Amino acid sequence: MAQQALPDRLPDREAKLGRPLGDSRSVQGVVLLLPGGAEHSVRRRSPLAAMAALRLARQLARAGQDESLVTHLLHYRFQGWNGDAEHPVADTRWAVEEVLRRYGDVPVCLIGTDVGARAALRAAGHPAVTAVLALAPWLPLPHVRPGAGADGADSDRAEAGGAEAGVRPVVEPVRQLAGRQVLIVHGTDDEYSDPELSFRLAERAKKINPRVCRFEVHSDGHRLRQHRDEVAALAADFVLGTLGGRDFARPLADAMAAPPPLGLRMPLAAGFGRTLSR
Repeated sequence: MAQQALPDRLPDREAKLGRPLGDSRSVQGVVLLLPGGAEHSVRRRSPLAAMAALRLARQLARAGQDESLVTHLLHYRFQGWNGDAEHPVADTRWAVEEVLRRYGDVPVCLIGTDVGARAALRAAGHPAVTAVLALAPWLPLPHVRPGAGADGADSDRAEAGGAEAGVRPVVEPVRQLAGRQVLIVHGTDDEYSDPELSFRLAERAKKINPRVCRFEVHSDGHRLRQHRDEVAALAADFVLGTLGGRDFARPLADAMAAPPPLGLRMPLAAGFGRTLSR
């Protein structure tokens, strides 16, 4: 993945939490929505991406009102991932700390889309994060980083496979997902984020964490528009199961329990959410 140089002087901005959705007087859990972004950009957040995340945040707030769950939308400083700067990851970690400052010691579920999904997966190691939902995660191809030794602190390493000394393949880390409940949802016709890369990440994560599953939305693209209602219902079921103490619906419970590859290529059925079996 080619790196683009950031401007010498970045705009002076701070990340912000959107207003709470749900009853914020006695909060038992918080859902943090991380909108989509771009690979390289120091612009403000995308209004379209924020609107899509806000729509889901409102749906989840309604679904979790009996469990005293609150949702917040994170407003990034910059919408770009921006190479090694990883701006959305830093913003997400700040947001989790801000949630704890406001509500005390409550569990947090991170829900992100494309760039936001990658940020959610990366920031999952925070002790307050108990669950992660990654929607159409944007994941780069495994790449080489000159001088990356076996003791690198921020990435897991793929098999070297005869790579030259001092150069190791670098892939997305998964160690931070241990102990969390993790759900990945990806459209099979995603033209922006390769669904096979999210399968590989889920496969690696499943080896260290049995509470990982992945759903495939057949014939849907990156924005998951054709099955928006089913995706929202699956997200609500995941949130209520991880933060609200409810049992997962049968398809989600089966996906969590199934060995790979079955539990990592679970089809999201049309009409999911209208007739759930628990």
